[in-house]
Amino acid sequence: MDGDPVLAPEQEEAAYRPGYELVAEEILRLIVELRLEPGDRMPTEMQLASRLGTSRTVVREAVKILSAIGRVRAQKGRGLFVANDAGMLGASRWGSFFLPTDLEHVYQLFEFRRVQEVAASRLAATRATPADLRAIGAAAETCREGHLTGRPELFDRGDDEFHLSVAKASQNPFLVDAVREARRLQRQSSIIGLHGTVGGHAEEAVAEHSVLYQAIRDGDPEAAERAATVHLDKTLEDYRREIQRRVFG
Repeated sequence: MDGDPVLAPEQEEAAYRPGYELVAEEILRLIVELRLEPGDRMPTEMQLASRLGTSRTVVREAVKILSAIGRVRAQKGRGLFVANDAGMLGASRWGSFFLPTDLEHVYQLFEFRRVQEVAASRLAATRATPADLRAIGAAAETCREGHLTGRPELFDRGDDEFHLSVAKASQNPFLVDAVREARRLQRQSSIIGLHGTVGGHAEEAVAEHSVLYQAIRDGDPEAAERAATVHLDKTLEDYRREIQRRVFG
């Protein structure tokens, strides 16, 4: 092919995705296939175009996406490299195999998120300081405002701040790093597979944040565990529906 990959006619309307997005996914698969590690040099744009059967222009657009989400690093005059997000817990290992549109990987990521965030929520219910509670409440309000005003970027910012604030309230820096890294990978699924949108769960998410915040504020670890579990399970179901609808038609 020379440009956007061609979809079968029956798939085009339901499952259309820009060619550069499909190529971005193929580049991620190639990184896994070649067993490239963070810091390793990748094939050139021309080599990628030839190998993937597309144009160099499409490859360049795909690389821009992968650079934006921290999977590829382009160095002027040197070429392309697998990105190395130093300081991120497990980033060098997770980023080398995680495929944003692989449903099994998304399930596993949420399984991991459930373990860490349920633990963080339980600890937050017994350890949160007044400052922690203010941060969690403010993040929940930012998320709610983003939903009510139709500003997804504000909703996403509030959502990130909410989950990180809960993790910080656990007073465990390892949980904070783990939550941050898992959410970074989740954003990759959203950007590559879902075009930055996540179904119709926003309104429910706002309510679920409120329930979790209340449980932490009340110092009730069991209620915090239940609230975190419900929230993550519903979010996973939303991702599952969106990925299947957008990627598989």
